[in-house]
Order: sequence, then structure tokens, then C-alpha cells
Amino acid sequence: MINSKKKGKTGELELSHKFTELGLPAHRSQQFKGAEDAADVCFDDMEFNKLLHIECKRDEHLNVEKALQQAERDRGLGQTPIVCHRKNNEDWKVTLRLVDYVEMFKIYLLKK
Repeated sequence: MINSKKKGKTGELELSHKFTELGLPAHRSQQFKGAEDAADVCFDDMEFNKLLHIECKRDEHLNVEKALQQAERDRGLGQTPIVCHRKNNEDWKVTLRLVDYVEMFKIYLLKK
């Protein structure tokens, strides 16, 4: 039997290390905040945290819609809800609503 709490913690740590490895230093937020509605992973750059609410899922049979709804429920004002997820032996993936993706892309283009 897999301990889901331990698997969640392990996934959050793994994801935060992956973000850091990719040049966006991050940490598992529960260890710092302890709030239930806190994002699973937070960035060291506070400006990123104002923009994104990250829900982390390590699940072989993920209900993506349910996970995205959780991120939407838990996000703070102005934050884009994002689900980072992966199955065993697969790469991390990111899921967000198309409207949120387009909004982020437009902001990116405006800053160029």
C-alpha cells in the first residue's frame, strides 16, 4: 500500500527541484506555510508566486479536471491556476485552461 501523503510530499520536492534545475528556484510550500490552500510549490521569487498557483500531482490515473478545479479553488487573487503532473517514468507536464495560457502568452509578447 502506497502512503499517498508521503508520495505527495515526494512529488512536491521532486517538482521544486526540477523547477530549480530549470533556473526557477523553488521549494515545497507546505513545509514553510502549512496552510491547506497554499500552493504545493512556491518560487523563491515572490513575483512568480503572485502570478501562479501550482498544484502538484503524482498519479497514474489523474483526473485532470478535478485537479485543475482544486487549483482554481485554492488560488489567490490574480493567480493563474496550474497543475504540474506526471506518471511514473514520465516527464512532468503542465495543464492549465486555454484562456489562462493565452493570457500568459499575450503578457509575454507584450514584454518583448
